[in-house]
Amino acid sequence: MKIIDVVTHVLEAPLTIPFRWSFNRADIRQTVLVEITTDSGLTGWGECFGPSRPIAAIIQSFRQLLIGADALATDLIWQTLYDRCRDQGQKGMPICAISGIDIALWDIKGKHFDASVHQLMGGPLRTEVEAYATGMYRRDDGDPLEYLVEEALGYVAEGFRGVKLKIGFDVEGDVAIARAVREAVGPDIKLMMDANHGYDVIDAIRMGRMVEDLDIRWFEEPVVPEDLAGYREIKAALKIPLSGGECDYTRYGFRDILATRSIDIIQPDTCAAGGLSECKKIADMAVAHGIRYIPHVWGTGIGLAASMQLLAVLPHNPAGWNPTEPLLEFDRSEHPFRQAVLTQPLEHVNGVVQVPTGPGLGIEIDRDGIQRFEVD
Repeated sequence: MKIIDVVTHVLEAPLTIPFRWSFNRADIRQTVLVEITTDSGLTGWGECFGPSRPIAAIIQSFRQLLIGADALATDLIWQTLYDRCRDQGQKGMPICAISGIDIALWDIKGKHFDASVHQLMGGPLRTEVEAYATGMYRRDDGDPLEYLVEEALGYVAEGFRGVKLKIGFDVEGDVAIARAVREAVGPDIKLMMDANHGYDVIDAIRMGRMVEDLDIRWFEEPVVPEDLAGYREIKAALKIPLSGGECDYTRYGFRDILATRSIDIIQPDTCAAGGLSECKKIADMAVAHGIRYIPHVWGTGIGLAASMQLLAVLPHNPAGWNPTEPLLEFDRSEHPFRQAVLTQPLEHVNGVVQVPTGPGLGIEIDRDGIQRFEVD
């Protein structure tokens, strides 16, 4: 079964209420989808996390390597693409491009064998996953002490048992908001905080010590991802587990993180870190090092479906009668086409999402929905 076409779809949509995190802001939502067609008539879909237009250009630069290749040879194709861009593409957008291609190829593989991706990967270990709500970004207007508490309570009312708060702005203000949210949601709701690498080591330690009594489940990206020594210094100073890894790529990028135990919970993005092929390898490495794996998820239903397929086969770490299960990051921030790309949305029920069981990624694509948001 040969690849005969590779098409990229760049999707964009303006937001009604722009939002900010520690170092940047979103006025639009954007993504690039990958559509791969084979001579058997099967089509696979993938998604890339990152700036859509340059990633789409990189995917098209790979086109000559993909046309005519065996669509089932996922590892061979992955290594071929990686080797071609290795000198300048060990991280960042080239790997994001490979990720979307790899996801699309797994979708084709599942359709070819009439099996879900998680079945082909040896699972499932679980058929449903507890989700936590991601949102709680800063707005241009209003008092965050009011609208963030209201937002958190809304997620709890929807049935979520965990919420993640964006911090990384200023320590005193972040502490006040974290305390207000914890008081509002009560002690039984999982509360995580994500600085999007907005602090240095000094402020990260100060922030962590001031909220250690709030039962924070993890402190995400306290400092820039390349500062592994900083992570280790913070980890030694705090009782709160550290997480990170959405800005890291491939098994080679996670090797040093795992070997040095710089982070307690790694969070590769399936649509960025190398796709399903590579993220399964990273997950197995994490088990060997005794470190938890909770994927970063921030895309459309296609990226969500890929992450769900991976979550279904993440090994228990360690196994036991009552093992700790991985969580699903469920983005609740405004996204006009998150579910529009699917004929049947992937939604939660009381904070639990069922793993799709259909062939490949287990989803059906709504081409009309894609066309509504596609840009030249």
